[in-house]
Amino acid sequence: MKRFKNRVKNSIRISWLRLVLRVPFLPGLHYLLFSRAFDRELRGVIAGHLAFERNSANAEKSNYSLRRNIHRIEKGLIMRPRRENFAAGYIQEVVESYIAGHDCLNESELNWAYEVLCEYFSVAGGHKSIDKARARFEQLPGITRGYHANTGAHKPHLRDLSNAPPVTLDALKALSVRRRSVRWFSQEPVPRDYIDRAIEVASLAPSACNRQPFQYRIFDQPDLVQQVVALPMGIKGYGENIPAVAVLVGRLRAYPHPRDRHVIYIDASLSAMAFMYALETMGLASCPINWPDIPEREKAMKSLLGLADDERPVMLVAIGYPDPQGLVPGSSKVPVSDLRTYNSIAK
Repeated sequence: MKRFKNRVKNSIRISWLRLVLRVPFLPGLHYLLFSRAFDRELRGVIAGHLAFERNSANAEKSNYSLRRNIHRIEKGLIMRPRRENFAAGYIQEVVESYIAGHDCLNESELNWAYEVLCEYFSVAGGHKSIDKARARFEQLPGITRGYHANTGAHKPHLRDLSNAPPVTLDALKALSVRRRSVRWFSQEPVPRDYIDRAIEVASLAPSACNRQPFQYRIFDQPDLVQQVVALPMGIKGYGENIPAVAVLVGRLRAYPHPRDRHVIYIDASLSAMAFMYALETMGLASCPINWPDIPEREKAMKSLLGLADDERPVMLVAIGYPDPQGLVPGSSKVPVSDLRTYNSIAK
């Protein structure tokens, strides 16, 4: 009788879900009535919108709105053919944001903005908004316009293709084969400069509009490492021997629109893979650790790390020197033929 009741309940549930899928407004109603699974995402997105406004007023060392707009100008500069009056609709906002952030934004960001603006104003055509912004920019004292001379290192440029890439495909594949998800580490301390060098490589990973909406929260103090690794799932049996761990935290404050709410996961993941490869080149091993969207664990991580409402854990990465006697899974990979298609569209 119990199995029969369960089958009936499941049949009703499936029928309801099929109906929900067919009626546009029912998915929202379904989760409003029967599940709170997306509440934290909704709260995070709203908190991100508010934090974006504070960030745009240069409340932090990196201004996401300025980064996005400078990158938009870069894309306009590299277009072929280049439009004469591109960016006219927002160039005044960019210049004012650059000026306002001069005393609080990081030097690298300001240098980048300065060189791109110099290049832009050297090629932009006559337009009322552009001319006004140009006059405002050129009237600034030298110390305000830029920390250093316009070296050209930060503006659009031609890649140097005169030499072959420094890493061959075979070498990259060999590194990929060598990199394994290691769960058994020696207890040798992990040098912080190695981690920083790996993060420097990770910072070069592509990011939508160069906003880099994530941070690496590193823990290498044993008691803190154990508090952190106790929160995700899937570490039972080996978590106690992890020497260091990174928590990748996505920051929804980088975006003013709900449509971009998933970019934190894309950009952080691109960066994380580069981070793990970089660690491997220095003899360090790593293991990416999945982060589950479970209310109690989200609350615990938020409390432990002091996360803001718009900051969400993306993943963790265990770090350490590998134990030479520690086994790693074989983890056979899906064949290329099953991973890709060419020119496949719906008929």
